[in-house]
Amino acid sequence: QVYKGLDIITNKVSPQEQRLCRHHMISFVDPLVSNYTVVDFRDKALAQVAEDNIFARDKIPIVVGGTNYYIESLLWKVLINTKEKASMAPGPVTDRKVELEQLDGVELHRRLSQVDPEMAAKLHPHDKRKVARSLQVFEETGIPHSEILHQQQEEEGGGPLGGPLKYPHSCILWLHADQAALDQRLEKRVDDMLAAGLLEELRDFHRRYNQEKVAENRQDYQHGIFQSIGFKEFHEYLISEGNCSPETSALLLQKGIQALKQVTKRYARRQNKWVRNRFLRRPGPNVPPVYGLEVSDLLRWEEDVLKPALEIVESFIQGREPPAEPVKMAYDVHENKRSHRVCELCDRVIIGDREWAAHTRSKSHLHHLKKRRKLEAASRAAETEGDSGDAETSGEYSSLPLP
Repeated sequence: QVYKGLDIITNKVSPQEQRLCRHHMISFVDPLVSNYTVVDFRDKALAQVAEDNIFARDKIPIVVGGTNYYIESLLWKVLINTKEKASMAPGPVTDRKVELEQLDGVELHRRLSQVDPEMAAKLHPHDKRKVARSLQVFEETGIPHSEILHQQQEEEGGGPLGGPLKYPHSCILWLHADQAALDQRLEKRVDDMLAAGLLEELRDFHRRYNQEKVAENRQDYQHGIFQSIGFKEFHEYLISEGNCSPETSALLLQKGIQALKQVTKRYARRQNKWVRNRFLRRPGPNVPPVYGLEVSDLLRWEEDVLKPALEIVESFIQGREPPAEPVKMAYDVHENKRSHRVCELCDRVIIGDREWAAHTRSKSHLHHLKKRRKLEAASRAAETEGDSGDAETSGEYSSLPLP
């Protein structure tokens, strides 16, 4: 929502709703800027929250998301700023991370292993973006990424997953719904977006900004606005429109619509998983309480969401315990989210204790395990037969008369 225009594809809050209370951080970045990052978002958002702005007016900032990684960057000291040093360098400013991502993944991981073996062991070789980011941090600061993270974690209030909380008196309101109700609502949202003119918005943007890139085969769906859900899903439809039969165009359109619905539902599941894993199971001190609000039945919005939310926020403002209990989830303090294991059976690198446990229970792993056990059983049977044959032969020879 930081990008100008494209109000439908980015699901911007309506102008009518924006007039109800003051909004920040909406529609201020040129859509063609491809190197806008979470660090840029954090820096601008913190400036908005700072003493000379929202707090100075005796107001309370309410951060609304969506993208939980961005919310996390405002809550904890977890990011590293390299742009300031890069901008001081002579010559045109380039995004080193984007440059590194053009290299082969194996080569990237090899380079990181040489300068920061600890970080290389924690990152999957196929995760080019994270590997490139760690290399960028080392190149632009001269300090291994892992060392900087250790420094953050060792600060007062820091923990295994990062540095201390920036705002100690924070709370998180988690709106969650029954999966079936959520899926149905998300499908309807896509239908509403189409009715509101989504295709016209995408066509216009494609014609003005992306057509030339597609012609030169340099379209990029990994950076900037093009990462948003909706661009990749309608790519085939947009580039073929007018160059194929109406029947083919209609099929590609339906394919794009169904893909958009599937990706949207998948993303919602990832968001909820992030809340559970990063907010509720986050080990270490200074974790804000998370209050769950059930939004499955919109007819009960007042009773299930608005009333309890206001009570929770008022309690925080007044410095007393809210009437609602925060959501609690058990977590293993010894769990290593960055452990490095190689499954030789499946020829895969697995990062994280939980991911390893999930992998060993997966259908693919169990299939390979079953296959190997069959081969081992067959091999043992063959060896047994061979031994038995040798024994019989020995007996046969021993019964012959000696010369």
